Amino acid sequence: MFDARFVSDADFDKVILKDTATGTSVEIIPSCGAILHAFTVLNNGSPLNVIDGYSNTEDFKNNVTAKGFKSCKLSPFACRIKDATYKFGAQQYTTEKFSLKGNALHGLLYDAIFTVAKTWADENAAGVLLQHEYSGSDKGYPFNYTCSISYELKKDNALSIVTSITNTDEGLIPIQDGWHPYFGFGGSIDELQLEFQSKELVEFDAELIPTRKLIPYEEFGALKKIGNVEFDTCFTVNFYECQPLCVLRDPAQKIQVEIYPDKSYPYLQIYTPPHRNSIAIENLSAAPDVFNNGIGAKVLAPGENANFTTTYKITLLS
Repeated sequence: MFDARFVSDADFDKVILKDTATGTSVEIIPSCGAILHAFTVLNNGSPLNVIDGYSNTEDFKNNVTAKGFKSCKLSPFACRIKDATYKFGAQQYTTEKFSLKGNALHGLLYDAIFTVAKTWADENAAGVLLQHEYSGSDKGYPFNYTCSISYELKKDNALSIVTSITNTDEGLIPIQDGWHPYFGFGGSIDELQLEFQSKELVEFDAELIPTRKLIPYEEFGALKKIGNVEFDTCFTVNFYECQPLCVLRDPAQKIQVEIYPDKSYPYLQIYTPPHRNSIAIENLSAAPDVFNNGIGAKVLAPGENANFTTTYKITLLS
């Protein structure tokens, strides 16, 4: 049986989805950008949360950018916009919310307050639907749209996440979608094994802006120890391979996280933070700086909707 409930404590007001049969649970924080705060399973009888989150609401509010946008929804663009400026139609726009070295970073909704539209639970799953109405508050993106996020915990430790974007504006709007979860198992990522199905990386310049060139890359086409490898890199996803298309494994604890994106997320961004206690594995609907380079660009007409789906699954290895 599954359960969905609201919990308020000293740290967060959160929604908890739980598989009562196995003890697997998910925590979502609606007021903090609808972030995935925890994904916890029982491993050898002890709870293990594979999500690197925040200590409390104040930590999120004060440090969400400094701590690398952990678990944030990336919308209406992901990663970078060069010089925070782009053209859409005949108009040029410059975003104002957050920039790093002059480039806009990680969208406008990463700290937005989402409302809970509904929750559900039965013998097969538990879920929550969250919504945010963006009303053009940043002059660099003066368009209206609704962002809806559905989290659904299912059997076998599978968490399905569907983002739905609806154009509520009077004209066309550009859109990109992404996620920014940091995964870890309580120790250094150097000892973990990583695998992802890609045949090419997106070449970046010194400012991490795509050059429009793809470079052959299959270093992690099979499970391989991360070691001292550093990533701040975008890869194309090879959907011709079997799912899962990405695996992060802790061989010592015999547990792994598997990622199953659908074709709405054809790019995978991977980032290793300096502390190396977790690793960001980000599903993206388009390449970074898409509003300028058009690589994977999506434009929605008034009233049009687009869905972006991925699934995270935790597997306990025998």
